[in-house]
Amino acid sequence: MRLQKVLAQAGVASRRVCEQMIDKRRVEVNGKIVTTQGMRIDPSTAVVKVDGMRVMITEELVHLALNKPRGWQSTMLDELGRPCVGDLVAERIASGQRLFHVGRLDAETEGLLLLTNDGELAHRLMHPSYKVQKTYLADVEGVVRRSVDRALEAGVTLDDGPVRVDAFSVVDAFDKSTLVKIVLHEGRKHIVRRLLEHVGHPVTRLVRTQIGSVHLGDQRPGTIRALNRQEVGALYKEVGL
Repeated sequence: MRLQKVLAQAGVASRRVCEQMIDKRRVEVNGKIVTTQGMRIDPSTAVVKVDGMRVMITEELVHLALNKPRGWQSTMLDELGRPCVGDLVAERIASGQRLFHVGRLDAETEGLLLLTNDGELAHRLMHPSYKVQKTYLADVEGVVRRSVDRALEAGVTLDDGPVRVDAFSVVDAFDKSTLVKIVLHEGRKHIVRRLLEHVGHPVTRLVRTQIGSVHLGDQRPGTIRALNRQEVGALYKEVGL
């Protein structure tokens, strides 16, 4: 297996960043600094180090779906002691698994968050060039009119640049609020909340229900499940792996 792929799967970094590490002579295999790209190694026997620290190589990839509760931080450790994703996978981390979350949800946003130890998959799922769609349900203030749908799908300009949703629809309408569904592949900070506030409908509750082909379904808040083979295969296919 190529060295940069082994490093990425071990959770060191994305494959591209691992290649940069090799170029900078930061990686060694069996006591020798690697100076060229494309080196093939046997993950079951090779001793690999980055910056002098051994990388624990495992061929067992982990792919998990978490329903992040509202009020929890999308971090593995919170310096202020607030509830965070790391608390929910503490036993896995203590046993030696190196997990990281694919993207973030702000504290007040709940719903689907993917966890994996495959660095390259995580990198591609987060990178906008791969256009992996994320689906959200949002309770917003006010009655959403058809003009909002057209504006969001045509594109609006925020303070950090233009953005256009992939799909937008009204799910249910009430006297003073509306439940909407929004699909986009952007990953900018607070993008859904900023978009909806920009068109005059501040968000009161936001739930991510889908990433690519993986659905949240009826998974309860705070619970974690392993993705099945079909879901994992579909994610790899979506990002060209």
